Amino acid sequence: MSAPEIRGGSGAMFDAIAERYDLLNRILSMGIDLRWRTLAAESLLADKKRTREPLRFLDLATGTGDLALRIAELYPRSEVLGTDPSSGMLLQGTRKVSEAGIDGRVQLVVGDAQKIEAEDASFDGVTIAFGIRNVPDRERALAEMARVTKPGGRVAILELSEPEDRGLFGKLARFHVHTMVPALGAWLSGAKEYSYLQQSIAAFPPAAEFAETMRAQGLDVLEVVPLTFGVAHLYVATPRVVS
Repeated sequence: MSAPEIRGGSGAMFDAIAERYDLLNRILSMGIDLRWRTLAAESLLADKKRTREPLRFLDLATGTGDLALRIAELYPRSEVLGTDPSSGMLLQGTRKVSEAGIDGRVQLVVGDAQKIEAEDASFDGVTIAFGIRNVPDRERALAEMARVTKPGGRVAILELSEPEDRGLFGKLARFHVHTMVPALGAWLSGAKEYSYLQQSIAAFPPAAEFAETMRAQGLDVLEVVPLTFGVAHLYVATPRVVS
């Protein structure tokens, strides 16, 4: 019997590259992804004086837990729940959480962004980094994020994008995304499915269009921040309060 096909963007695909995922991220982004995650975590609170309050955050598509760990570091009294459909990625993340000695504040479990197992308005902030483009029903996931975020809380979405800059740096960025990312990813991971990354980035809507989709699902978009010549964008929003 032949092995089942691994669908691009599926939990099975990420299970296959879980052990090398962090290394791939560092190499393919030249380490910039860590800074991007910090920006996403920092955007969760408008009032920086609240960093030491007991807060509760949700990190969707948490993968190996990089963003969940950064949130826990920035907000030392917070609790972070990270969910992901890939058990292989979560295994790597759980090891990192244990090594950081914060098992009591960060919990990583299997979960689906399209159906969040949580009560309405139960989190002070919700994040998803490099995962929304892999969600089959993005609109449903966005509506779920709006549902579980407290009024006045923040939703921060970090996602790769097709660089729109037409200058020299934009051309270099597109070459990196279109050519270097799939080639290096396949070589380093040993998984041909890694070419899915470039395809999914090209298929993801432009920033302005995605922001409109967020608004249609009950999120008031506060800012859309292009990062590194448009290779990624940070979308920051708050759930719309219906009077």
